[in-house]
Amino acid sequence: MFTDLFSLKGRIALVTGGSRGIGKMIAAGFLAQGAAKVYITARKAGPCETTAKELTERYGGECIALPIDISTMPGIETLATEIEKRESKLDILVNNAGAAWGADFDEFPESGWDKVMNLNVKTPFFLTKALAPLLRAAATAPRPAKVINIASIDGIFVNPLETYSYAASKSGLIHLTRRLAVRLIKDHVVVTAIAPGAFASDMNRAARDNADTVAERIPAGRIGNDEDMAGTAIYLASRAGDYVVGATVVVDGGVVYANPGIAGAGWD
Repeated sequence: MFTDLFSLKGRIALVTGGSRGIGKMIAAGFLAQGAAKVYITARKAGPCETTAKELTERYGGECIALPIDISTMPGIETLATEIEKRESKLDILVNNAGAAWGADFDEFPESGWDKVMNLNVKTPFFLTKALAPLLRAAATAPRPAKVINIASIDGIFVNPLETYSYAASKSGLIHLTRRLAVRLIKDHVVVTAIAPGAFASDMNRAARDNADTVAERIPAGRIGNDEDMAGTAIYLASRAGDYVVGATVVVDGGVVYANPGIAGAGWD
């Protein structure tokens, strides 16, 4: 009954923004649990191909680089076309690629709004839409396909850093997750989200470069590690998470629930 509850054996996944940080953690976790193929995207071909080679050599499955800029509709369409050329179905889509922008309220530029909202909200919606035929082809009632959106705790509570478009985009992505979940569950496609707190990445340089200082403000006493992120994604992607529909799983060491209102700067 509980055999292979967290196994991803034979499954095919796509992780956007998978060359580094949280995306790389998730791609590695999927391969470690038996995924047959994990496609990763990034804007820069070099890092994308390097990560794909590294993960393929480390695990049993195959990691395949698709260096495509998916911040625009042509990029989204190109990625969908490339997956369609290679696969007849897609078991797991992780919408992880994202951007952030910080600026004083009185100086916040339109470019900083549009760039972040486009990549963090528009891209997940239209990429999911473009790949829906492949997700539906993989989906059955006993084994649904999965879409996992990577949000942020900044979409749940107020971070005093002036990252207006980032916070709005991640809050929007959390609600978009719920709306997509209601629609796509009819097709046996389960949509969920993860809201990370402090994980070391190029986007979260405070956690990457000053982990001990950031950890002082986290109830768990440390920043998140690869296993924390991969474990949550594996849970949602596997049989274990089949009945979790529309939920956003907070993975932050207790920050949100210890600080339901305004919290200290530097979480994400």
